Amino acid sequence: MSSRRPDSFDGLGYRGREDPTFAGGYSGRSFNNSSNMELHHWVTTPPDIPGSRNLHFGDSTPQFETAPALSGAGDDIQSDAPPSDQLNRFAGFGIGLASLFTENVLAHPCIVFRRQCQVNYHARFYHLSPLTALGVMYNITKSQGPKALWKGMGSTFVIQGVTLGTEGIISECTPLPRELSHKWNPKQILGHLVLKGLTYVVAMPFYSASLIETVQSEIIRDNPGILDCVKEGMGRIMGLGVPHSKRLLPLWGLLFPTVLHGVLHYIITSSVQKLVLYLLRHDLPKRAGPNSSSNTVQNMLDAYFPELIASFAANLCADVLLFPLETVLHRLHVQGTRTIIDNTDLGFEVLPINTQYEGMSDCVNVIRREEGILGFYKGFGTIVIQYSLHAAVLQITKMIYSTLLQNA
Repeated sequence: MSSRRPDSFDGLGYRGREDPTFAGGYSGRSFNNSSNMELHHWVTTPPDIPGSRNLHFGDSTPQFETAPALSGAGDDIQSDAPPSDQLNRFAGFGIGLASLFTENVLAHPCIVFRRQCQVNYHARFYHLSPLTALGVMYNITKSQGPKALWKGMGSTFVIQGVTLGTEGIISECTPLPRELSHKWNPKQILGHLVLKGLTYVVAMPFYSASLIETVQSEIIRDNPGILDCVKEGMGRIMGLGVPHSKRLLPLWGLLFPTVLHGVLHYIITSSVQKLVLYLLRHDLPKRAGPNSSSNTVQNMLDAYFPELIASFAANLCADVLLFPLETVLHRLHVQGTRTIIDNTDLGFEVLPINTQYEGMSDCVNVIRREEGILGFYKGFGTIVIQYSLHAAVLQITKMIYSTLLQNA
């Protein structure tokens, strides 16, 4: 029997030359009888391929699998095998999808009302508590319909697409790194942050148009399309489209606060995410115990949930720490756009935006002088609602996943 594999092929773990029970060698294409007996196992059991059966380098498939014992002709086959790989992949996909759905869909009403509170400079109620925010959100939904708090959701997805596409194009056309390697240096970090800043600059006019869609009252909206934020953003760049007030700030006046907020948000989220992920994974070996079904379920959960929890904590910290800066940024973007928002005090009326800030520093001074320090935190109660809802969805998903694994 002649072999068709190269002389240097070691089978990625098949029982062959390295096996002490291998009784014989080969010369050229000749094999003795004992090597032919060992070759039978190589023919019947293919070598492990990294990536197949969820294997990684260093893992191997047993060459001989013990058949499950049959207790009787009509009895079920008893097996202690772990849950199927298909169930694991499906559950992992479902967990990630549930998290994305919560961040971008379920949390959107909280984002809409929070932005309306931030740009409402003459509001008497700051809605620092989630209870007062829920009451007004209910009034808005009752008077304008259920779509009132989901407005502008399509444009937020467009902004995410524009941001990702711009970042990819700039990274391909420039030496700026899109990802940081493990052996990073200050030069790579600076280039990476410059890439992020340039991405925010390109997406800035479209972000401004998306912001207006989310805060504009449903009473006067004309059912804009998903791509209207792109058209409005291009019109903002070229000075065309809907006429604006003379109080409209030029785009170059919005560069610094927009880039500052975006870069700081990225730095905080990345740092907190890496820290939380390190702490969670560092704690995993301490929880490892003897093999059991419950321990197997916990291992499967540890494979998916640390990154979701780290992302949750990172976004929460960034949104809380940068809430005052976000308030200033949104007021500057909306000024002079002739935007009419809902009355966040009652939820039954509409109000125009007539601010006259000269820039970022002037906006900060006016808010501090006329509204106090708490004026920077208008609508903060919606942050509590948003992340409480997110935490509840993660916990429910974890319970469902544990049940599926235990029953598998």
